[in-house]
Amino acid sequence: MRLLDDEIDLRTLSPLTLAFIGDAVYDLLVREMLVCRGNRPVGVMNNEKIELVRCETQARYAKALFDSLTEEEQSVLKRGKNANAMTVPKHASRIDYHFATGFEALFGYLYLKGESERIRELFKLAVAAEDK
Repeated sequence: MRLLDDEIDLRTLSPLTLAFIGDAVYDLLVREMLVCRGNRPVGVMNNEKIELVRCETQARYAKALFDSLTEEEQSVLKRGKNANAMTVPKHASRIDYHFATGFEALFGYLYLKGESERIRELFKLAVAAEDK
């Protein structure tokens, strides 16, 4: 479910634009998951959130999910991974940053397509892969 019903042609959006919205979608999923685990101090939840939204975590999730993705989804993730990001955070490796960008691009793409159920499915798979 999208929050706005504005029309958008996904074919015209760059992978970095998809990652821009995907970052927010993924962040909200993580926050909601943490809140659903129970009422705790916000500082504790924020520290857990920071661990889950780090480039390294998103890169692991992207790699763990790749074989579960459709060809279209794999293509979006690859486009995001191969996007020419101008800067890489000091705390992240270039490879992890690119995979994380691909992961965020995928979530942005699915969000803008209105595929909420698929987003939930992939998020659950990613978190479950991490727990193994």
